[in-house]
Amino acid sequence: MHGPALVNWLLALLTATAGAYCLTRLRHASCGTAAGGARPAHPPLSRESDAAEALMGLGMAAMAVTGATVPAAVWAFLFGLPTALFLLAALHAPAGRAHRLHHAVGALAMTYTALAMSAAPGGHHHAAALGAPLLTGTLLLYFGGYSLWAGSRLLRTPAGTLVLGTTGLPRACRLTMGIGMFAMLLTL
Repeated sequence: MHGPALVNWLLALLTATAGAYCLTRLRHASCGTAAGGARPAHPPLSRESDAAEALMGLGMAAMAVTGATVPAAVWAFLFGLPTALFLLAALHAPAGRAHRLHHAVGALAMTYTALAMSAAPGGHHHAAALGAPLLTGTLLLYFGGYSLWAGSRLLRTPAGTLVLGTTGLPRACRLTMGIGMFAMLLTL
């Protein structure tokens, strides 16, 4: 990413932690329970969400650290395939449609960011290098709005506490990833 190395590493640490937590939730969900021991309301959608959020968190961390050193084709495949799968799933299954569309937008934003990194001279992010400032602005508005919405939901946790296994921690991870994506898009 283009920016101070400390910011890149802090973003990587934050998103890697969120991604690792989602992997933990995915592992616990395969045992039939969520990380807090409660059964999720929609088990397949919950597992799908945990997998997507783990991919996004760990992918953002890797992209923040490695930048343009990884070929764009690798990033495009890694995030382009989930984009297509989430779009197809949203078209064919009405349950969780908005949730799947959100994950499709996230994977699309990651693909776009990776392609912008590789298209920029010297591997730096610049919207003009890709020629899509409108897309960058639209994604910034989406993830900025999503982060505000996720943050407001986080404030409504029971008793305002964030205890491992409650609904607060997964919401905090979603907020982290929304802010992380917003920060990555700001560097374009």
